[in-house]
Amino acid sequence: MTFALNITRSITGQPWRWRGLGADARSPGYQPDDLVAQLLLARGCPPDGVEAHRNPTIRHFMPDPSLFRDMDAAAERLADAVQRGEDVRIFGDYDVDGATSAALLIRLLRDIGLDARPYIPDRLMEGYGPSGEALVRLAGDGAQLIVTVDCGAQAFEALDMAKAAGVDVVVVDHHKCAAALPVALALVNPNRLDENAGAAVHGHLAAVGMAFLLGAALLRTLRARGWFATRPEPAIMELLDIVALGTVADVAQLKGLNRAFVAQGLKVMAKRRNIGLAALMDASRLNRAPLCHDLGFALGPRINAGGRVGKADLGVRLLTTEDPAEAARIAAELDRLNEERRAIESIVQEQAEALLAAQDNRAVVLVAGPGWHPGVIGIVAGRLKERAGRPAIVVALDEDGVGKGSGRSISGVDLGAAVLAAKDSGLLVAGGGHAMAAGLTVMADKVDALADFLDDRLSAAVARARDGRALLIDAVLAPAGVNPDFVAAIEAGGPYGAGWPAPLIAAGPMRVIRADVVGNGHLRAIMAGDDGRSIKTIAFRQAESELGQAILGAPRDRRLWVAGRAKIDDWGSRPAAELHLEDAAWAD
Repeated sequence: MTFALNITRSITGQPWRWRGLGADARSPGYQPDDLVAQLLLARGCPPDGVEAHRNPTIRHFMPDPSLFRDMDAAAERLADAVQRGEDVRIFGDYDVDGATSAALLIRLLRDIGLDARPYIPDRLMEGYGPSGEALVRLAGDGAQLIVTVDCGAQAFEALDMAKAAGVDVVVVDHHKCAAALPVALALVNPNRLDENAGAAVHGHLAAVGMAFLLGAALLRTLRARGWFATRPEPAIMELLDIVALGTVADVAQLKGLNRAFVAQGLKVMAKRRNIGLAALMDASRLNRAPLCHDLGFALGPRINAGGRVGKADLGVRLLTTEDPAEAARIAAELDRLNEERRAIESIVQEQAEALLAAQDNRAVVLVAGPGWHPGVIGIVAGRLKERAGRPAIVVALDEDGVGKGSGRSISGVDLGAAVLAAKDSGLLVAGGGHAMAAGLTVMADKVDALADFLDDRLSAAVARARDGRALLIDAVLAPAGVNPDFVAAIEAGGPYGAGWPAPLIAAGPMRVIRADVVGNGHLRAIMAGDDGRSIKTIAFRQAESELGQAILGAPRDRRLWVAGRAKIDDWGSRPAAELHLEDAAWAD
């Protein structure tokens, strides 16, 4: 085994290996002639696909929507609704993917000539997904067609009640499905177990991506019916800003079509044509063209805050408004709610981390606490996963002993499938998700049994994933090489995110010149190399970790290799580069 820089065990206890070795299954003698090509190949791009991945376009990666089961039936029913002027409701989940999926269809239908209305369930009062009561209520209010987005694939009882009420339901989802499917007029989901192979390869799409494909199918159907002979056809590509936001915020893998969605969506977003998104960027203090990172860490959390701790429909209202004053008001409210969410999250995280000690022997961290806010447990689960290096589930118990849980997984461990299995075993009231994230409802007296079940089912997969853990290094540089030109060069291999990781750079050897703790437990350090150049580094939420303590206590005469993601620091008078640290290793 070849180790990067001969590092077999870093300060965090993992080896460093070269990512590019995984790209050597290319044709003999193939030598990429530039850095970006090397980055693309190392992330699984085939040699003949380098140019397509370097500049990902919708035209290149877009499949025929008819490839998916029930897609044509869904498009035909929506086309009927448009031509008849029916009452259509879009039922979305309360997270960013749900809000963007609903907003995309509402905006598209509006441009076609039909005013569809959204319905976003309240997280605390109604729970996840469509309830039968809500669907029946919408039918009683006049709805003739309900389209569920980012939910519904396992809503058996709710869809039965909707059918009995005489309302048509089209389901657009991407979550894992059981073999049996609920009764719906159409159920579009690339993760149906009966989906064909050509469609199943798109199982990484977020719901908003599937909504875009449905929108494209709808336009094609209406075009064939002559609907646009006397009226303009909407420019669906102008909605890619919404698609990009939902895709990144849902941590969907940025491969294939998703790369094109995000790359092209960022270009649309930079034009600030969506009034709501423009207001949200202003509220987020984004005074430049947004980057992929901004979607996940600035814009997405603010949309989410509405569904987590505020009014569930704020996100979709923001993304569909045409009133600048209303957009500014909603964006300001979401910004305030995001600060409230962060405060709540901090309390829950502290209490959840206090329970970690009792979880050392578990393959899956599962902690439960009374009174925890269900709106932040997913974020806290992600934090616990990073800290423990294992899948983590956080359960909020109410006064009736009903627990709402949210889980996050690690690469190589399918948490969604395990949660579905737990549901089938009678341990859960409800549950589902996908490989990297899942949600569930569990009674308090079943929490321990659930922990045992997950431990038994996933221990082997978690062990394999942890044994194979390594920090994958893309390049090694002297400190002087970490500069704005280099950052600009590697960004050309993006967009980076889930399934398409940003390059990890090793730099050094270096000495710690100054180190301190800033903000909410972040480690900041200035390091200098043998080339006489120094760079700024920061390790988020690592002040109390092994990594943070090692750097804070590093003797001036000891040298380190550091590894992290090179970013532009534009706070100063002129842009500089810095490293966001992931790990470090002693060089002597």
